[in-house]
Amino acid sequence: MILDSGWKRSLNRIGEVGKNKLARWAELGTFENVIQAEAGTQFRTDHRIKGNWNREIFRNNNPVILELGCGKGEYTVGLSLLFPECNFVGVDIKGSRMWRGAKTASEQKLKNTAFLRTRIEFIGSFFDTDEVDEIWITFPDPHAGKKNSNKRLTCPWFLNIYRNFLRNRGIIHLKTDNTELYNYTRHLASDNGLEILSSSDDMHSMDPDEITVSENIITEQSDPNHKKKAASGILSIKTYYESKFTGMGMKIHYLAFRLEKDKIISHGPEKAE
Repeated sequence: MILDSGWKRSLNRIGEVGKNKLARWAELGTFENVIQAEAGTQFRTDHRIKGNWNREIFRNNNPVILELGCGKGEYTVGLSLLFPECNFVGVDIKGSRMWRGAKTASEQKLKNTAFLRTRIEFIGSFFDTDEVDEIWITFPDPHAGKKNSNKRLTCPWFLNIYRNFLRNRGIIHLKTDNTELYNYTRHLASDNGLEILSSSDDMHSMDPDEITVSENIITEQSDPNHKKKAASGILSIKTYYESKFTGMGMKIHYLAFRLEKDKIISHGPEKAE
């Protein structure tokens, strides 16, 4: 289940630096796999796609998995190639970056791949209760420093937003090169009594058996080797910046935990450092 060289060449193209943002903006609006809200509306009213992703976009009842802050979409596209039995939505506000992933998915005719251009703060306007099965947060802005912790995509404010549309005990995966963000999120999950499934400060040294592969991808009836193949496939996907970071000898941190719908997340008396 590791991506072959042909698919890797497609993913490498996603990492190429763009030169014509205006042309990309224009083309982005022509892709059928891209949802964009009209300017100024997304924070005031729900988008028509809310509650309708399976029916109108994917036309199936398969699990919906999000990548928040998807950038150029390498992870969204890579996961969709590996796991065609799931639907994947890459979310980001920067359309000129998202263009690359959306174009690759369109060229490869990936029917289980879509992109949503919006700020993460407004994501509740696009997904209904229990509409999402799993979330990946890949290399978000770490917002360094304790005073900036409330801006992090894993802070209580955001986690409580995710609770509204993520199925009960749905899995959140975090990949980051930032040790502060990793430790902050790990402590926050632990302090709130959330089940931590996997935790490593060096993801690419992990054995495939240590990677969390959700029940959306494998079941108790799955082939015993399917989990290891799935995990190896996940490890084989690297974003553009992840490849740069690992090439410089930097470690990639990984955390997976379950988010409970009836549990309000808080920092507690003291914010984790």
